[in-house]
Amino acid sequence: MDQPGSAQTQPACAREALDLLNCVTESPYDPDKCLRLLQSLRECVLNKKVKKFSLDHQEQQEGNPAGKKP
Repeated sequence: MDQPGSAQTQPACAREALDLLNCVTESPYDPDKCLRLLQSLRECVLNKKVKKFSLDHQEQQEGNPAGKKP
């Protein structure tokens, strides 16, 4: 997870998650490559004890379920 006070630190397993997402968008789709990236992400999640992922946009909407500005 992020270290307090370090704005440039990426969330845990961010690179692995992004690599996997980009893999599924590639054309032609390479399922073997994506499976390797999925395994890499799974190992990272287990090693760093990640419980849940969220996007910045989702975190902002949690306090305002309709997504409207006050």
